[in-house]
Amino acid sequence: MNNLGLLNWLSKRKLTDEQVANIFVNTTFETVEFGWPEVASLLNVMPEFETAPNLDTSDYGRFLMIVVAANLSHVPKHFDNGVDRAIIKRCCAKFGLALGIPKDKFANKVKEFRTFMKKVNHPSHNTTTGMTRAVLYKYNLIEKQEDYFKDMNVPNPIIQKCLRDVMVSFIWDWDEISDNYKVNITEETTVKESAL
Repeated sequence: MNNLGLLNWLSKRKLTDEQVANIFVNTTFETVEFGWPEVASLLNVMPEFETAPNLDTSDYGRFLMIVVAANLSHVPKHFDNGVDRAIIKRCCAKFGLALGIPKDKFANKVKEFRTFMKKVNHPSHNTTTGMTRAVLYKYNLIEKQEDYFKDMNVPNPIIQKCLRDVMVSFIWDWDEISDNYKVNITEETTVKESAL
């Protein structure tokens, strides 16, 4: 039957942008909170560093921003115009609320991190590689490498590959939402930002 795709679309379960944002924000906080100590511990023992990084396993603020910026950059690839912006706006509002900062300030911070990731990832457009490089630069790990890589201001390829293999775990599966749910936009004035 030719209209099977249309019937599947019509029969999709529904979520609101508010619900999608709740799921994403809560999942991201949990994943980063439990994941960063593992990432930091891995980096702390890597023999490729000339000086041990001694990363604090509770210092995950920059890592959270890297994960959020990377994942929100994927939203427009999976949702229609308007829906994508509504989801991003809701996510920024919820992160801001949870962190006690204005949503606009959080949204600007996300933009700053996305711009930084693009810059350090150039000419590649691979998000996972961008996340990897952002971690190495934002946590000043370039300075902990042997002189050859430190002087060139580039990541050691061995460190980058190892970290990249881990970063894949922090990419959210937006296809799961876009393929299985129809996302409806709710009016911002009628929906109270719920506590996380």
